[in-house]
Amino acid sequence: MINMDELKNLNPKNPGSWPWVAKILSFALMFLGVVVAGALFDWQGQWETLQNAKKEEVGLKDTFLVKKKQAINLDLIKKQLVETQESFGALLKQLPSKSEMDALLTDINQAGLGRGLQFELFRPGPETVNGAFAEQPITIKVTGNYDDIGKFSSDIAMLPRIVTLNEIAINPSASGLTMDAIAKTFRYLDEEEVASQKKAAGAKKR
Repeated sequence: MINMDELKNLNPKNPGSWPWVAKILSFALMFLGVVVAGALFDWQGQWETLQNAKKEEVGLKDTFLVKKKQAINLDLIKKQLVETQESFGALLKQLPSKSEMDALLTDINQAGLGRGLQFELFRPGPETVNGAFAEQPITIKVTGNYDDIGKFSSDIAMLPRIVTLNEIAINPSASGLTMDAIAKTFRYLDEEEVASQKKAAGAKKR
């Protein structure tokens, strides 16, 4: 067994003269150092690989969450689009076509006559095209009592086609009350009219 004094007296320039115990101990330390250094270098590469894998995992998770959110939003948008199309379809059914406008004007006139009102004026005005729809104002002036005028307004609102009463003015008259109003109804343009509108819009841009 070698003691501390012997270790202090070892000549590092002449290891061949060292005792066998010192030689074996020195060799063991050198071997251990080589093993530790090799392990450190090898583990360093694996450590970097592990860190890169973790970063990639975080990136993949973030990408997944973004894609998931987009998928949820896409489903919501599709649902809203279907609901909008259904609402638009229901609204479109309430708009008369060009061929049905005359019948609608007759319905408005009959609604007033059915309530015992006297038409002093019933004058359809020129149509105003707005996108895929056309708006037609009708200047009306009717005379009757308060209840009949109110019921006439309610009948107009209950028509299967969209008709609104605007600029309403009610004044007393010799035979009761007189209501002046602008009734507005709407119709959808047919394919030929839509094509004509697009053509006109294109010509304006040039």
